Amino acid sequence: MNRLPSLFVSHGAPTFALEPGRAGALLRELGPLLPRPRAVLVVSPHWGSYQPLVGTSAQPATVHDFGGFPAPLYRLQYPAPGHPALAQRTVDLLRAAGWDARAHPERGLDHGAWVPLLHLYPEADLPVFQVSLPVSLDGPGAYAYGQALAPLRDEGVLIVGSGSLTHNLYEFRQAGVPQAAYAREFSQWVREAVLAGDRQRLIDTLALAPHAERAHPTTEHFLPLLVALGAAGGSLPATVLDGGIEHGVLSMESYVFGATVALPQAEEALSA
Repeated sequence: MNRLPSLFVSHGAPTFALEPGRAGALLRELGPLLPRPRAVLVVSPHWGSYQPLVGTSAQPATVHDFGGFPAPLYRLQYPAPGHPALAQRTVDLLRAAGWDARAHPERGLDHGAWVPLLHLYPEADLPVFQVSLPVSLDGPGAYAYGQALAPLRDEGVLIVGSGSLTHNLYEFRQAGVPQAAYAREFSQWVREAVLAGDRQRLIDTLALAPHAERAHPTTEHFLPLLVALGAAGGSLPATVLDGGIEHGVLSMESYVFGATVALPQAEEALSA
C-alpha cells in the first residue's frame, strides 16, 4: 500500500457541521482525491489525558461534547465503525516509542473528530478511532508524538490532527464581521513556514510567530498541527487549504502534508 499523507484540519466551532462554508467545501473535494485509507486516526484537542489513550471501540459513539448550540446539531450522528486491531497497533507503536499508552475501549468520537469528518468523508463508511492529546505536550513533544504514529501511514492509516489554526474564543464574534488582523498575520506566518518546509520554525511557532499568545491563549488547538507534521516526517511537499477566517478570529486553514492536491484555492509548493 502506498504511504498516505497526514492532515491538519481546522474544525472551528461545532456549528461547522451545519455551516461548512469554504473550508467544508474544500474538505469535501479533498476526500475523494486522497488514497482511500483502511482507517482514519484523529488526534483532537477535545480529548486531553495524562497519558496517551487510544480508542479501541468497534462502534464509537458520536459525542456531542458542547453546550448551548442549535438543537439540530445534537441530532447529527457520525456512525463510522472503529478499528480495534489498528487501534491496538497504535498502542503498541506508542509504547515502543517510549510512551505509556493504554487502550480505551469505550471512547467515542468527539466533535474535533466527527465534525470535520462529516465533510471529509460524509458517508461515514471508513473506520475511525481517536488518540488522545497528552496535556503535558509542548511543541517538540507534539512533533515526537506524531513521529511515533508515522509508521501507520505505511499501513493504510490516515493520520489527522484536528484543531484550529487560530483559537481565541475570548474574541469569538458573530458571523459576517471583519477578520481580525492578528488572526490573518499569524495564519500567514504559519502558511509560509508550511510551504517552506521549515519544521523547526513550525515546532517553535508559539514562541516565534507574531501574535502567537493572542492567537492561542492555550496550546491544545495548535499542537495537533505538530502531531500531523511529525507523522509526515520527511514527507513533503505540503498543500494549503485556505478555508478563510470565520467569526472574525477562527482561521479555518488546513494542510495536507506529504502530497500536492489540486484543489481550488489550494496552494501547492515543493519544499527544499
